[in-house]
Amino acid sequence: MKRTLTFLSLFLPGVAFAAPGLTIYNQDFAVVRDTVPLELSEGINGIRYDGATLQLEPDSVVLRDKSGKPLQILEQNYRNDPITQSYLLSLFEGQTIDFAVRESEKPDRTIPAKILRSGYGATSGTTEPVVEVDGKIQFGLPGQPQFPSLGDDTILRPRLEWKIQSPAASKTEAELGYITGGLSWQASYNLVSPEKGDTLDVVGWITMENRSGRDFEEARIHLMAGDVSKVAPAHKVMGERMMAMAAVADAPGVTEKAFDEFHLYSLPRPTSLRDRETKQVEFLRAGGVKSETVYIFDAHRGPKISVFREFRNSKENQLGIPLPQGRMRFYRENGAQLEFTGESEIDHTPTDELLKIQTGDAFDLVTERKITNSTRDDANHRATEAFEILLKNRKKEPVTIRVVEHLARSANWQISANTDAFEKKASDEIEFRIPLKPGEERKVAYTATYTW
Repeated sequence: MKRTLTFLSLFLPGVAFAAPGLTIYNQDFAVVRDTVPLELSEGINGIRYDGATLQLEPDSVVLRDKSGKPLQILEQNYRNDPITQSYLLSLFEGQTIDFAVRESEKPDRTIPAKILRSGYGATSGTTEPVVEVDGKIQFGLPGQPQFPSLGDDTILRPRLEWKIQSPAASKTEAELGYITGGLSWQASYNLVSPEKGDTLDVVGWITMENRSGRDFEEARIHLMAGDVSKVAPAHKVMGERMMAMAAVADAPGVTEKAFDEFHLYSLPRPTSLRDRETKQVEFLRAGGVKSETVYIFDAHRGPKISVFREFRNSKENQLGIPLPQGRMRFYRENGAQLEFTGESEIDHTPTDELLKIQTGDAFDLVTERKITNSTRDDANHRATEAFEILLKNRKKEPVTIRVVEHLARSANWQISANTDAFEKKASDEIEFRIPLKPGEERKVAYTATYTW
C-alpha cells in the first residue's frame, strides 16, 4: 500500500508563536531562533515552516526537540523562490495567458497574449517584459496577468521543509536556529562639548538594519560585538536597501556582558524589526566626561597640525563599558545651537582604555619643517640629519603642540643639539611637547646621528 506524505504547514496567519530570538553580529549576519510546534504521527511526517529569511544558510539549520529527545530528520529542503508577478511570468514564458484590461469609460475586457520574455532575473539590459498581442510584439504588459493555478507547490515566502521519522505519535516543541545574512548593526556616538571647555556629554546609539526578507515581531534581540571568524558565502543575495528610521526615546536600558572572546549587548524589551527597516536604540548616555584637546604635528601624517580629542573609557570618567566600534561625531555648543566639529571611527574599545580620536586639522596653528644639514659617511657607517621645526600659535589662547619625529634610517641613533627635551615613544619615535602662548612662535631643532 502506497502511503501519501502530508506536509504540516507552520507559520500560518493567526497562529500564536513564541517571540523569535535574534543575535545580530556587526559583520552583516545573524543567528535566528524560533519555536516550532510539532505534532507528529507514527512514521514519516512532512513539516513545512514558512518563516525563514531570504538569506538563510541552509547548512546552518539546527532543529532540535526542546525536551532533549532526538529528532530523526531524514531530509531537509530550503526554497526561497516566493511568487512575484515577474517570477510567475517567467514560469509561463513561451505560453499564452489572459490579461485583464480595465480602461475608464470602457467595459472591462480580457485579451490573450504570448509571453516572449518575462525579464525575471535579468542581470543586464532591460528587465521590461516582452509580449506578443495579435501577432505584434510590444514591450510591457497589455493588462493585469491572469495566471492559471500552480497547485500546492506555490510558496508565498521562503520555506523550510523537513521529513521527520517518528516512532510514535507525539506533540512537542522544537527549537529552530539558523544563520542568515541581511541583518546588521553598528554603534554611533554623539559627543557634545560646551562653548568653553572640554567636558563631554556622550550619547551612544545602536543602529540595526534588516534586509533579510522577513519581519521579526516583538523579537528578543542581542547584539554581538567583536571580530567573529565567519567564512563568506560564495554567492550572497543582496536585497534592495531601504530605510525607515524609528528612533526610540525611552531611557536606555541596554545591558552588556562579556561572552567568550566578545561582548554581548541585550535590548531590555522585545523589539519589532521589520524587513527593510533601520531602527535605532539608545544604549549609552553619560555626562561630564573629562577630555583633552590634543594638537599633534607628525610630518608622516601631513604638513598640518592635527586635532585630537582624548579621554579615558573608565567608570571614574562616567563611562567604563566596552564600547563597540563605530563612528564618533563631535559637536560644540555655539550659544543655543550646536556646531559639528569633526568625526572619526573607533575600534572595539575595552574598559579603562584611552581613546584618541582625530577630529580635523588646526586652522590657527601653523608649522614649517625643514632639514638644515645632512651628512653620510659610508666608510665609518655613520650619517647625521639636522632638523628645524617652526611652530606658530595664531590662537587667542595658549596651546601645547606634540611634535612627533620618526627616526627610521637605522635602529641605532642618538639625538644631540636638541633645543627642547623629548620623550622616546618607540624604538624609532620621539616626541617633543612644546607650549606656546597666544601669538608666540618657537623653533624646535635637533640632530639625529645614525650608525650601522
